[in-house]
Amino acid sequence: MAAHGRPTPQAPLPTTAGDGPAFRDRDLEGFDSLETNPFVLEHRAFGRPLLTVEDAHAVGRRWDEEFGSSGPLHLEIGSGNGFFLSGMAALLPHVRIVGIEIRYKRTVLCAKKIRAAGVPNARILRYHAAFLHDLFTPGSLDRIYVNHPDPWPKERHEKNRLLSRWFLEDVTKLLAPGGVFRLKTDHLPNVERARHVLAHGPEGAPAARLPLVETAASLDVTRTALWPDDVETNYQRKFRERGLPVYALELTRTASDGPEAPR
Repeated sequence: MAAHGRPTPQAPLPTTAGDGPAFRDRDLEGFDSLETNPFVLEHRAFGRPLLTVEDAHAVGRRWDEEFGSSGPLHLEIGSGNGFFLSGMAALLPHVRIVGIEIRYKRTVLCAKKIRAAGVPNARILRYHAAFLHDLFTPGSLDRIYVNHPDPWPKERHEKNRLLSRWFLEDVTKLLAPGGVFRLKTDHLPNVERARHVLAHGPEGAPAARLPLVETAASLDVTRTALWPDDVETNYQRKFRERGLPVYALELTRTASDGPEAPR
């Protein structure tokens, strides 16, 4: 990854057979093979609702064809074990929701939960959040969710943090006007970081502000729900049971490229 910027492709690595052509966003655990990760084979053989990299490239951003329907399209980044992804698909049957995860094991766990829930409107695929433009056309998403992103609290980990300028620029490009970005996190600096990026241009410049405005926030969604259409995540449940807060933030894409409030 480049410091303070978008992750960049690593030097070419030998590809595991069936891993898809030019999988430039190699997984963060290093090179996986059948010998080192038993979930590689299960990941490839699982089938829908799990999409491999090859499947995703074949879909080619044509999600209406993939789902066999049109309508709102939502994205969850970092679906973990799939509690939220499958739950939201059940709660919002009129919405198509796609989840991305970088770990083979987690994609399999997500896919199993989707199947168990019997929801045809969800997909999970293994991909990296730095390359969302491979998967979605500009303005095609109505909602983007990020739940409990890794905090990476030390300054030397700056380059690993998801909530960054390049990421919110991508959010801006992919959301339709009026679309929303929802963040839930147990790490308050994640909220503060998103707000700082929103309020400043690159390197702190006041110009070039992003066309996103804060439309909702909460200091603890474990006590008071912020949104009527929301599902408790696995992490959120654990923090609620321990009496600890989970913070939330909602940003809305304005109708133009200026920072004015949405109508």
